[in-house]
Amino acid sequence: MPDESQKKSDQKSRRKVVDGVVVSDKMEKSIAVVTERLVLHQRYKKYIRRKTKLHAHDENNDARTGDTVRIAETRPLSKLKRWKLVEVLQRGE
Repeated sequence: MPDESQKKSDQKSRRKVVDGVVVSDKMEKSIAVVTERLVLHQRYKKYIRRKTKLHAHDENNDARTGDTVRIAETRPLSKLKRWKLVEVLQRGE
């Protein structure tokens, strides 16, 4: 029978991690990140790009507009923020 600490570590590892581009850093300790995914159209069998705008917590205000970042799912931090910044992958221009 797994102990309590192992259950918590398994639960944290199942959290989603996505990469995206920062589109807004005008908030204090927050960023808006756009992620893209490809979805197969049911009738035409072609792939369509879908974009999702996510709000993420950026504790140190590291990310800037145009940066490629990795964000991870977390508990609700505010009305819109459900993600946190893990790392800045590439600096924008």
